[in-house]
Amino acid sequence: MYGERMTMTQSIRDSVQLAFRPPLDWPALLGFVALRATPGVEAVAAGVYRRTIAIGGDTGTIEVRAAAAEPHLLMRVRLGRHERLLQVVERARRLFDLDADPGLIGGHLARSPELAPLVARRPGLRVPGAWDAFELAVRAVLGQQVTVRGATTLAGRLVRTFGTPLDPPEDGLTHLFPRPAVLADADLAPLGLPRARAATIRALAGGVARGELVLEASRGLEDAVGRLAAVPGIGAWTAHYIAMRALDEPDAFPAADLGLRRALGHGAAPLEPARVAELAEAWRPWRAYAAMHLWAGLAGEEGT
Repeated sequence: MYGERMTMTQSIRDSVQLAFRPPLDWPALLGFVALRATPGVEAVAAGVYRRTIAIGGDTGTIEVRAAAAEPHLLMRVRLGRHERLLQVVERARRLFDLDADPGLIGGHLARSPELAPLVARRPGLRVPGAWDAFELAVRAVLGQQVTVRGATTLAGRLVRTFGTPLDPPEDGLTHLFPRPAVLADADLAPLGLPRARAATIRALAGGVARGELVLEASRGLEDAVGRLAAVPGIGAWTAHYIAMRALDEPDAFPAADLGLRRALGHGAAPLEPARVAELAEAWRPWRAYAAMHLWAGLAGEEGT
């Protein structure tokens, strides 16, 4: 679709309620996503999440907000065909982790002395998912060795250069995220990416475009991490991060993450990754939620 424009003149609008088991920490979920929103594809403002969507050859936008004092989110869908609505709902539920059972997960994690106060502080914390696994995987690679803000800047350049423009743009939503086939042979040098990271994105995109790399975890976490880590430039941290957010793996855990190491260091030196992994054994099978609690706790201490 690179070079084409996607015109959305004929569209159907639907409103959908997305139910969840309370509690749901919508501000925390939205705050995490807002920091990482890809310019042109996603936008977060005034408690509302919006994004462009492409599904089954159809395109449109969604807008999601909390419903005051009700156990559901409100989603407005703009899409060319009504028949795709069920798929949109399924993806939105994964994006916001609405099928999680916070009582079950929190009860397990609260047995840990390291996590008990964090769980008590944020009992409705979720693992933000992804609308599209490939999009999230590219975003994760862009985030290697740069700040979150730096990765967001790079993602915006990638979308403006290789994404499919919407015609007309919709209040800050301007593009669909680039498809794997477009990035597989793309010259990414003008984006300011290091050569090795550009090669990783091309290899990732090429594998997905050719069907050699399937971004799912039906054969378990270790298999998914192993297949991702076979892509040159994707290590254990990136593979686990993709698994926890894009592949719905609740036990994925990037043990080498500096933030997790610092959070568990309690103000002293960061723990060694091996020690972090050792502590995390007690948090199975919910280690991804443990990571979210530790990151949220660290952000709270640092006032970020």
